[in-house]
Amino acid sequence: MKRPIYYDTETTGTRFDKDRIIELAAYDPIENRSFCEFINPGIPIPAEATAIHNISNEMVASALSFKEVGQAFADFCPPNTVLIAHNNESFDKLFIEAEFRRNELLIPSWIYLDSLKWSRRYRPDLPRHSLQHLREVYGIEANNAHRALDDVMVLYQVFSQMIDDLPIETVLHLLSQQKSLDRMPFGKHQGKPLKDIPKTYVAWLAESGAFDKPQNKELKESFEKLGVL
Repeated sequence: MKRPIYYDTETTGTRFDKDRIIELAAYDPIENRSFCEFINPGIPIPAEATAIHNISNEMVASALSFKEVGQAFADFCPPNTVLIAHNNESFDKLFIEAEFRRNELLIPSWIYLDSLKWSRRYRPDLPRHSLQHLREVYGIEANNAHRALDDVMVLYQVFSQMIDDLPIETVLHLLSQQKSLDRMPFGKHQGKPLKDIPKTYVAWLAESGAFDKPQNKELKESFEKLGVL
């Protein structure tokens, strides 16, 4: 049986190839266990990053390195773990795997599940799909947003309501199925049927690199099926 582990990272920036993880948290709902560690990144934390997550250089100065925390996190995760994070495919997964490689740690055979992808696919009625907006939609109590363990617990509560009683195996299967989007998920034409989106706007998205982002893969494929791209 696959085991869900909800997790989140806080980082020095948005580039997984140059930035570093400074906080790693996780929650195991089966055994009601949590994991949360600061990490000394070995590089300064930019002020703009601290402004978002409120983690300063002083707070991580005496923290363990990722090599130590990463191994502890791997030990925390049981066999057949499914790592669940919001925007997993475009952020947390990339950072986790980059840090494991950088520190010459063996990457366990985890399966990754992106709750943002699920929300965009199965709640197209929502105007936004950020974790904090979903928290409001599902009536989850506010907490310290953008701190790893707090975000993990919100994600666990939100996603549990989103999937109801579906087994994780079923959720993974549904997400693996190819499905065409039929409405624009963002931008000035948000909510409009894709067939009604001006070709000039689609061309602009392509030129701006929007379709190169992993989270827009389904959108690109949908436009291709319409013969616009």
